[in-house]
Amino acid sequence: MPRALITGITGQDGSYLAELLLAKGYDVHGMVRRASTPNLVRLSEVLEWITIHQGDLSDSSSLFTLLEDIQPDEIYNLGAMSDVGISFKVPEYSANVTGTGAIRLLEATHRVLGVRARFYQASSSEMFGSSPPPQHENTPFHPRSPYGCAKVFSHNATVNYREAYGMHASTGILFNHESPRRGESFVTRKIARAVARIKRGEQKELVLGNLEAKRDWGFAGDYVDAMWRMLRKDTPGDYVIATGEAHSVREFAEEAFTQVGLDWQDYVKTDPALFRPAEVEYLLGDPSKAKRELGWEPTVTFPALVRMMVDAEL
Repeated sequence: MPRALITGITGQDGSYLAELLLAKGYDVHGMVRRASTPNLVRLSEVLEWITIHQGDLSDSSSLFTLLEDIQPDEIYNLGAMSDVGISFKVPEYSANVTGTGAIRLLEATHRVLGVRARFYQASSSEMFGSSPPPQHENTPFHPRSPYGCAKVFSHNATVNYREAYGMHASTGILFNHESPRRGESFVTRKIARAVARIKRGEQKELVLGNLEAKRDWGFAGDYVDAMWRMLRKDTPGDYVIATGEAHSVREFAEEAFTQVGLDWQDYVKTDPALFRPAEVEYLLGDPSKAKRELGWEPTVTFPALVRMMVDAEL
């Protein structure tokens, strides 16, 4: 039975990945930070089949201990301070967990497991920032947030450990991927939640920032399948995971309100305070390599994704 360790297992991606690996017969282990009230709600349906360990990407000793105890065959590093907007408020913390945390885990993997374990690093489309679309594996990085900068560091560190030590270390440059499990601070969940509350008469309006920002939105359940496929390859590599189709925040809001028979223009307001210090205007991924080499395809369309999220809130 293959054994996997997932950092960030309590997040959206971690929960979907845990379910996928369990379905494929894995012994699944997850690392969580110490908290007085553990946030395990996304894992509620599979928690009894998962082994949870305490550890922290900011603490090297805990990572070495975990790898020595678990001896995983596969490591999925999904742990990060993942809120782009908040990263402007806590830039040093973002760099420490999202950036340096990855190199701590890579070093622990190299020292404890050598080349026996396969390593997946969650890279991000935010690394591209203001690089013109469509973005692919060879598009130059131009991050526009502390989060994006930290992800560039962790991405390059993974490539470096692969080249320096022969590790089977792959990166997935995932474009925006959503689901009903998305955190409430993310704009897609914020929109879906507000639409349901407005439909029920519990909220009067929805206040958003940059309506014209365009993103390539897919379903998180599809994207964790791509992670698993990367570690099946004999040769590690870097892969853009995206739908190849972009929509603006305005379009997402319009589609969401349409699902409940309302006109978005009657409820949506904008607030300049919600704009970021440096905006990322247009992210559009080219997933050709993933489709060709991994046999991966997105299965959920944009309207279906919006409908899924609104229905869950209703």
